[in-house]
Amino acid sequence: MHHILDAAKEAVSFAQNKTRRSLDKNRMLVLSLVKDVEIIGEAATNVSKECREKYPQIPWRSLIGMRNRLIHAYFDINMDVV
Repeated sequence: MHHILDAAKEAVSFAQNKTRRSLDKNRMLVLSLVKDVEIIGEAATNVSKECREKYPQIPWRSLIGMRNRLIHAYFDINMDVV
């Protein structure tokens, strides 16, 4: 959970005061956000069943699915979703 929280906080700090248009203009911002989402998804795969059951409000499958999408379909990423 520590890695998930760290990556989420970092992504929020990178995206703070940015607009969707910022993503079109700033490739480093895009890569930073994508990497943090990948980290969140990868870390989610390692969360125990007990922990997942303790926090059912967290969309575990979606986190992992987004990570898989970013890793395997890199050049077909919809930044509106990220």
